[in-house]
Amino acid sequence: MNMTQLLLPRKTPLHYDPNPLLDALIQRLNLKDDAALCRLLDVARPVLVRIRARSQAIGAWLLQRMAEISDLSIAELRCLMGDQRVRLRVATGMRRKVGGDGGA
Repeated sequence: MNMTQLLLPRKTPLHYDPNPLLDALIQRLNLKDDAALCRLLDVARPVLVRIRARSQAIGAWLLQRMAEISDLSIAELRCLMGDQRVRLRVATGMRRKVGGDGGA
Protein backbone atom coordinates (compact mmCIF):
# COMPACT_ATOMS: atom_id res chain seq x y z
CA MET A 1 0.00 0.00 0.00
CA ASN A 2 1.50 3.34 -0.98
CA MET A 3 1.29 6.61 0.96
CA THR A 4 -1.55 8.01 -1.19
CA GLN A 5 -3.75 5.01 -0.42
CA LEU A 6 -3.07 5.42 3.29
CA LEU A 7 -4.02 9.10 3.30
CA LEU A 8 -7.18 8.89 1.21
CA PRO A 9 -10.41 8.04 3.04
CA ARG A 10 -11.85 4.61 2.38
CA LYS A 11 -15.21 4.25 0.68
CA THR A 12 -16.38 1.63 3.17
CA PRO A 13 -15.62 1.45 6.88
CA LEU A 14 -13.26 -1.30 8.03
CA HIS A 15 -15.99 -3.04 10.02
CA TYR A 16 -18.51 -3.26 7.15
CA ASP A 17 -18.97 -6.81 5.88
CA PRO A 18 -22.21 -7.83 4.16
CA ASN A 19 -21.30 -11.54 4.07
CA PRO A 20 -22.51 -12.38 7.61
CA LEU A 21 -25.83 -10.74 6.79
CA LEU A 22 -26.29 -12.75 3.60
CA ASP A 23 -25.21 -15.97 5.32
CA ALA A 24 -27.61 -15.33 8.23
CA LEU A 25 -30.49 -14.76 5.79
CA ILE A 26 -29.72 -18.00 3.96
CA GLN A 27 -29.63 -19.89 7.24
CA ARG A 28 -32.71 -18.21 8.74
CA LEU A 29 -34.82 -18.81 5.62
CA ASN A 30 -33.51 -22.40 5.18
CA LEU A 31 -32.23 -21.67 1.69
CA LYS A 32 -29.70 -23.72 -0.23
CA ASP A 33 -27.47 -20.96 -1.63
CA ASP A 34 -27.18 -17.40 -2.94
CA ALA A 35 -29.22 -18.24 -6.04
CA ALA A 36 -32.21 -19.16 -3.89
CA LEU A 37 -31.79 -15.93 -1.91
CA CYS A 38 -31.69 -13.96 -5.17
CA ARG A 39 -34.98 -15.48 -6.26
CA LEU A 40 -36.60 -14.66 -2.94
CA LEU A 41 -35.26 -11.07 -2.98
CA ASP A 42 -36.16 -10.57 -6.66
CA VAL A 43 -32.64 -9.50 -7.61
CA ALA A 44 -30.25 -10.78 -10.26
CA ARG A 45 -27.44 -13.10 -9.16
CA PRO A 46 -24.68 -10.61 -10.13
CA VAL A 47 -26.10 -8.15 -7.58
CA LEU A 48 -25.31 -10.49 -4.70
CA VAL A 49 -21.94 -11.33 -6.23
CA ARG A 50 -21.02 -7.61 -6.25
CA ILE A 51 -22.36 -7.17 -2.70
CA ARG A 52 -20.29 -10.11 -1.43
CA ALA A 53 -17.24 -8.67 -3.20
CA ARG A 54 -17.98 -5.29 -1.56
CA SER A 55 -18.06 -3.52 -4.90
CA GLN A 56 -21.74 -2.66 -4.40
CA ALA A 57 -23.42 -1.57 -1.19
CA ILE A 58 -26.72 -2.92 0.06
CA GLY A 59 -29.23 -0.25 -0.90
CA ALA A 60 -32.24 0.87 1.10
CA TRP A 61 -34.70 -0.99 -1.12
CA LEU A 62 -32.81 -4.27 -0.78
CA LEU A 63 -32.42 -3.84 2.98
CA GLN A 64 -36.15 -3.24 3.31
CA ARG A 65 -36.90 -6.31 1.18
CA MET A 66 -34.59 -8.37 3.42
CA ALA A 67 -36.51 -7.15 6.47
CA GLU A 68 -39.84 -8.09 4.87
CA ILE A 69 -38.88 -11.67 4.00
CA SER A 70 -36.90 -12.43 7.17
CA ASP A 71 -39.04 -10.77 9.87
CA LEU A 72 -35.89 -9.07 11.18
CA SER A 73 -35.82 -5.37 11.88
CA ILE A 74 -33.73 -2.97 9.82
CA ALA A 75 -31.59 -2.36 12.92
CA GLU A 76 -30.92 -6.10 13.30
CA LEU A 77 -29.98 -6.42 9.62
CA ARG A 78 -27.65 -3.41 9.85
CA CYS A 79 -26.03 -4.90 12.93
CA LEU A 80 -25.44 -8.20 11.08
CA MET A 81 -23.56 -6.41 8.31
CA GLY A 82 -21.48 -4.36 10.75
CA ASP A 83 -23.20 -1.00 10.24
CA GLN A 84 -22.92 0.69 13.63
CA ARG A 85 -24.17 4.15 12.75
CA VAL A 86 -26.81 5.47 15.10
CA ARG A 87 -28.70 7.40 12.42
CA LEU A 88 -28.86 7.30 8.66
CA ARG A 89 -29.16 10.50 6.70
CA VAL A 90 -31.31 10.60 3.61
CA ALA A 91 -30.14 12.77 0.76
CA THR A 92 -32.76 15.42 0.00
CA GLY A 93 -31.16 16.90 -3.08
CA MET A 94 -29.92 20.43 -3.48
CA ARG A 95 -31.38 23.04 -1.20
CA ARG A 96 -32.82 26.13 -2.80
CA LYS A 97 -31.20 29.40 -1.83
CA VAL A 98 -33.45 31.97 -0.18
CA GLY A 99 -33.08 35.52 -1.51
CA GLY A 100 -29.99 36.42 -3.51
CA ASP A 101 -30.98 36.12 -7.15
CA GLY A 102 -34.71 36.29 -6.43
CA GLY A 103 -35.26 32.91 -8.08
CA ALA A 104 -38.42 30.99 -7.50
